[in-house]
Amino acid sequence: MTSQQDNDKKLAAEMAVSMLRNGMTVGLGTGSTARFALHAIAEQRLEIKGVPTSWQTAELARSLGIPLVDINDVPYIDITLDGADEFTPSLDLIKGGGAALLHEKIVAVRSRQLVIMTDASKRVAQLGKFRVPVETIPFAVRYVQDRLAAMGASSSVRHGVLTDEGNAVIDADFGLINDPAALGAQLKAITGVVEHGIFAGMAALVLMGDNGRVERFPQVSGG
Repeated sequence: MTSQQDNDKKLAAEMAVSMLRNGMTVGLGTGSTARFALHAIAEQRLEIKGVPTSWQTAELARSLGIPLVDINDVPYIDITLDGADEFTPSLDLIKGGGAALLHEKIVAVRSRQLVIMTDASKRVAQLGKFRVPVETIPFAVRYVQDRLAAMGASSSVRHGVLTDEGNAVIDADFGLINDPAALGAQLKAITGVVEHGIFAGMAALVLMGDNGRVERFPQVSGG
């Protein structure tokens, strides 16, 4: 990763953090861009309560003095700041490169607004360059891989990786994905699949750092 990419991620994260207000309950994403957001929250001394999407995020938040709350103790989350492995301008996403997809999706659906922070390398015209993570109970790994093959996908198990819930991650290559929502529904219907990394129609906003500036999606036309 280049220093320019890091800078662009940091710019996107700082813009996302500027949307926060004291008193909010905030979903805290997992990954490199989310780490920039956590540091910005701490530096600005925002009085928020965080709902972490992974133990790594929880550890970092605690080390930075960001108070955390159990997701089951809040009625909703005001806003979640997270990254993505791929996104389209129509705001479909692939997430789960950090194996936190299940917790990330639960936090996202409990949120009034999901804001994605990325650099320009994550923008694609069509999802599918990044393989789709499929969180699966270990007992069903072989069966799930067989079902994925029947759907036309090659796949591999992410060896040595278990999610925070103790599940395996299978990375499935479907090629370019014409209908992310439909594929997501097919994956969720496979017995043994707990969750998948397609986040279709869930994001409210993507903030993309690109060579020192931040672009917003959806784009608003001038008039």
